[in-house]
Amino acid sequence: MREEGGFEVIKKAILNLSLRHKEHISAYGEGNERRLTGKHETASIDSFSWGVANRGCSIRVGRDTEKNGKGYLEDRRPASNMDPYVVTGLLAETTILYEPTLEAEALAAQKVALKV
Repeated sequence: MREEGGFEVIKKAILNLSLRHKEHISAYGEGNERRLTGKHETASIDSFSWGVANRGCSIRVGRDTEKNGKGYLEDRRPASNMDPYVVTGLLAETTILYEPTLEAEALAAQKVALKV
């Protein structure tokens, strides 16, 4: 993600995260249904979204990341009471190891407006 061409890797990670949204939400701590309302710079718990410099999305990509074509993404969904080991493991599994079917990937790409 932080090397040249990393923005394509970031988009692939976002796509994978969108496909496993409900699984991630279930591991992201208690009380998220009260916090993730879609208001006050939070995304809705019921839908996945991403955006550049948008704190109201599930996944935020920094403006410099987009400009430089490399950098990082920020998952804004975990609650402060989540288990960091569970969440880190799930994020690594989803963004690095997970290989969705081509059909699922194509549908998700349309849904989250990504050209992967």
